Amino acid sequence: MSTIHEASGLPADVYSAKCPTREVLDHIAGKWTVLIVDALADGTLRYTDLRRRIEGISQKMLTQTLRQLETDGFVARTVYPTVPPRVEYTLTELGHSLREPIAALREWIETNINRIDEARRAAAS
Repeated sequence: MSTIHEASGLPADVYSAKCPTREVLDHIAGKWTVLIVDALADGTLRYTDLRRRIEGISQKMLTQTLRQLETDGFVARTVYPTVPPRVEYTLTELGHSLREPIAALREWIETNINRIDEARRAAAS
């Protein structure tokens, strides 16, 4: 039985272009989202710690992705009134529910990278 999307009254269907599940899939399937959620799985991190942990992410992309994760309810942002302001990010209950599938995806990729590289080399030949 499919979940009903409360705002539209229609069944949630990620295959439907009109369904908001498609937009959420786009957000949570992005590489930066996956890496941020996985990094926060061990606990709260400051912005600068996240930036150091996730090599190659630009300040702009980290900020945009964190904002979207906060908007979607996956991440909570806490600002402390210090100079300069200290900002910390932590997974919400909803964000924690993503930990297992994201960790499984990361582990699968790390386990199968050699097979994927082999397939790529074969395809390039």
